[in-house]
Amino acid sequence: MSASLPSWPPTLTSLQREELHKSATTWALSHGLCYLPPSTSDRPSNSTSSPPVATIHAPISLIPTPFPRSLFHSAQSLQSVYNTLYSRVALDTEFLDRYMGCESEEGVGKVDSFTGKLWQGWKTVREEGGYERQSLHLGLFRSDYLLHTSPDQALSIKQVEFNTISSSFGPLSERIAALHRHLAASCSYYDISPLLNDDRFPENETTKGLVQGLASAHGAYGVPSARILFVVQSKERNMFDQKWLEYELLERHSIKVIRRSLDELATQACVDPNTYSLLVSNTDSPNSPPIEISTIYFRACYTPNDFPTLSHYETRFLLERSRAIKCPSLPLQLAGGKKIQEVLTRPGVLEQFLPDVGHDSLEQLRATFMGMYSLDLDETNDSSSFPKTRANHLNLVLKPQREGGGNNVYKEDIPAFLDSLSAVSSSSSPVSESKAWIAMEIIHTPPGIGGYLVRSPPPGSSQEEIEAGKGGAQAEIISELGIFGYSLFGLVEGKKTIKGEETVGWLVRTKGKESNEGGVATGFSVLDSLVLID
Repeated sequence: MSASLPSWPPTLTSLQREELHKSATTWALSHGLCYLPPSTSDRPSNSTSSPPVATIHAPISLIPTPFPRSLFHSAQSLQSVYNTLYSRVALDTEFLDRYMGCESEEGVGKVDSFTGKLWQGWKTVREEGGYERQSLHLGLFRSDYLLHTSPDQALSIKQVEFNTISSSFGPLSERIAALHRHLAASCSYYDISPLLNDDRFPENETTKGLVQGLASAHGAYGVPSARILFVVQSKERNMFDQKWLEYELLERHSIKVIRRSLDELATQACVDPNTYSLLVSNTDSPNSPPIEISTIYFRACYTPNDFPTLSHYETRFLLERSRAIKCPSLPLQLAGGKKIQEVLTRPGVLEQFLPDVGHDSLEQLRATFMGMYSLDLDETNDSSSFPKTRANHLNLVLKPQREGGGNNVYKEDIPAFLDSLSAVSSSSSPVSESKAWIAMEIIHTPPGIGGYLVRSPPPGSSQEEIEAGKGGAQAEIISELGIFGYSLFGLVEGKKTIKGEETVGWLVRTKGKESNEGGVATGFSVLDSLVLID
């Protein structure tokens, strides 16, 4: 049995909240727990070479959120199995072609243009022999969970999704955990709760662990003077989360990093026709030879917005053709699709990929799944009205093949969405449209847990608005736990091999209970940490 959760948050006076707010935001700004402000959108598109002129603290919680210690450790213990699972999925070409491709009846790439373009690019590269030039793949993963309550079962954890691309906020999650430790040490949280003590704050060394994964790939590439390429969005506000990885790579491993957007790479990157090395222009020293890349770390390319033209896709595929190790490769990115998450819940599929994993471990993994199905697999096969989904819509969320938050359809909004699918013209039938979506049962989070959520005042806020925000907003909350891991894997001497994998840290994102979506970068959540409950 897992621990029961306490009434939360402990009571703070207005003055205590204001003092915590001031201490927390000052510490955050002093320790790189930062964002670029929204005015970043006014910067030139070539922002990787434009220095930041201002910063704000990231959205944060004032106090950590209670979480059962046993369930936290369960999530950590499962990560190694998840690392192995998704590594093997990424190496199963037939499986990915069937469910993510454009040529299979079940393939979502047939109806989802973004998925289809990525799959088609992958198919072209493999037909050219691209994966014979570099057979290794790197995954920096994050498995996200919510606490789930049900009348007849103990509190449990259920997986929201598994992220295989741009699994962000590792370094900033480490810093929010350190912030909460600082507040406990500096003011003992005014003794508002005996639970707010150091023994209940789990260690968080996510930065070191993620960097170890990147350094492992760099080492496997075998050219010490090569650099790691961070592919970033041109107007990235979450730059500091990425910069901490860059600093750690240099200071701990003596590995240098360069940052480029797809727009920049379109003119600066090329693949050597003889060695297939990825070479990028040295813009800091134009007369110097180009920079060889060992590992490509994608913090972009997970949304259609990153590909405004077909030439952006061609640049992405150029990178895939090189012998640099990709994090993620196109097949690993496709493996993170919601369709794959759904297929993995079907009977016998886990056993297909994890034949060497014990029954108990498989059942623990399976216990984290919520019920899922494809919309085109509605029980009555009547996709023009989706009766099964309509009947159960208040207990469902519909998910497309997208990352980054803000894409799902929840509960009351589902019937109107299904109507819109049914109204699609005959040139694109509702049956085909529905293939791109999965239905997932809603995770029922524990009620009555609250917190104090602090966001930086938006530009142009009046003094009255700033004063009103002191102490943060008290709200009933939902907190999502993410467990990070990495895996370096591929075909070694013709055999599917995992060269190394580890569980490397954790993240908590907290939002007000009224919000369905959960992204920090998209403005729904704040960064948080845990107080473990026995």
